[in-house]
Amino acid sequence: MEKKALGRGLGALFEGPPAEVATSRSTEVEVNRISPNRFQPRKAFDEDSLEELTESVARTGILQPVLLRKQADGRFELIAGERRWRAARAAGLVKIPAVIKEATDDEVLALALIENIQRQDLNPIDTAKGCQRLIKEFSMTQEEIALRLGKDRSSVANALRLLSLPADLQEEVRGGRLSSGHAKALLGLARALDQARAAREIIRRGLSVRQSEALVRRMQKTGTGKKAARRLPDLNALEDRLRKHLSTSVQIAPKAKGGRLTIRYFDWSDLDRIAELILSPSK
Repeated sequence: MEKKALGRGLGALFEGPPAEVATSRSTEVEVNRISPNRFQPRKAFDEDSLEELTESVARTGILQPVLLRKQADGRFELIAGERRWRAARAAGLVKIPAVIKEATDDEVLALALIENIQRQDLNPIDTAKGCQRLIKEFSMTQEEIALRLGKDRSSVANALRLLSLPADLQEEVRGGRLSSGHAKALLGLARALDQARAAREIIRRGLSVRQSEALVRRMQKTGTGKKAARRLPDLNALEDRLRKHLSTSVQIAPKAKGGRLTIRYFDWSDLDRIAELILSPSK
């Protein structure tokens, strides 16, 4: 997928993280003039949690303004704060505090991803996929994502590592049957077959993370599962370096032996440019 330039950048929309938008810059906007975010990556909203928020809003109102952009027809589109808007609408509020910003479609999507990743109830796999989209589609580095989320880089790297698990084990993590700690332990096994065997044992016996780590070590010692020689954070860092050096989309897909390196070019002149960068002797 082609990388998207964010123009003014996320800093032009927020001086700090999305959760810290200053109320002093807010205005009152009618609830029925606001449309949901077309680029909202979160398709399902927990009904119980939304009901609790609605009750809170009915008692105290909206304390933190939503973020909007103005549309050509005079209406407004949400950039961030859809749960607050939904709760305000359910509670019967006529107006809510809002901060109005100019933003491109790409910036709106990036901010919607960031807001969702910040949510405490988002499962580890969807968190990782959100980070991955920010890297692949918006050329954000792990450091930039970590800064925006208020986390350290290792937290982002560890989240991304989960995406190297087979799809069925990712679903176990998404469904809560395996924690991110369990999944991290499974990454010590190189073969998907061994990871699946260990995961079944962890779930069947209800093993803790520490017990799961011990299980993986035993499998490594007995030869049923070699420790992974190459860890995903290294691949992510290498992808970042290649992406910056070549100024194009780069993907590394490791396999049991070897793997595939994919470099995107957009036209013949772009291919010539990339080839020149690769073939030119380093200075």
